[in-house]
Amino acid sequence: MFDLKGKVALITGSSRGIGRSIAEVYARHGAKVVISSRKPEPCNEVAEAIRADGGEAIAVPCHIGRKDDLQALVDKTLETWGRIDILVCNAATNPVYGPMSEISEEAFDKIMATNVKSTWQLCNMVVPQMAERKDGSVILLSSIAGLRGSLTIGTYGMSKAAEAGLARNLALEWGPSNIRVNAIAPGLVKTDFAKALWEDPQRLERVESRTPLRRIGEPEDIAGVALFLGSRAGAYVTGQTIVADGGEMVS
Repeated sequence: MFDLKGKVALITGSSRGIGRSIAEVYARHGAKVVISSRKPEPCNEVAEAIRADGGEAIAVPCHIGRKDDLQALVDKTLETWGRIDILVCNAATNPVYGPMSEISEEAFDKIMATNVKSTWQLCNMVVPQMAERKDGSVILLSSIAGLRGSLTIGTYGMSKAAEAGLARNLALEWGPSNIRVNAIAPGLVKTDFAKALWEDPQRLERVESRTPLRRIGEPEDIAGVALFLGSRAGAYVTGQTIVADGGEMVS
């Protein structure tokens, strides 16, 4: 049910954190993986590590905020392996912390363009070739920040709510072609991206104390959900936002 042999998985933001963990888990389950983020060196390092572990991987640097970069990413993947079976849109940005009343228009536009527009663009580039084969899985990384309000990451939360909405709509549009589109909404995960949150001892204690599992997440916790959604195990799941937060949202 979790065998990915013969599958090609393109994962954005996969040089570290959740994206890297998903790529590593996919490779261990037989997928050929595309490692992508802005800087070439980290991408190459991850791809080399996966190959050293017996997996198949290529590195294709990409700035997701640039449409030409996205198209080059897709083209290189298709040129190398001829198909994309699983698309994981993980790359995102959050350059500001604080109330929305203080965020600049430039920062707002950057968050929405990077987290929402580029995801929509990449899906439109990848999904049609999935539809030709009548098979494919798209996974968007949302967040529990998209399910509730926030005094510090409100605009980021809006962008993640939009990604969950995008997953629902794409699931409707592409379901007849046997394309599944889902979102994962992690809680606080121990990554560099969220370092400003979990490195604050008081904030960390507050989160852990109200989380039933009494801990924040590890990247592997999210990779497991992505493996389910990308494999045969998740074949009848589409249009959903799966929360993986240690129970924080129910407390």
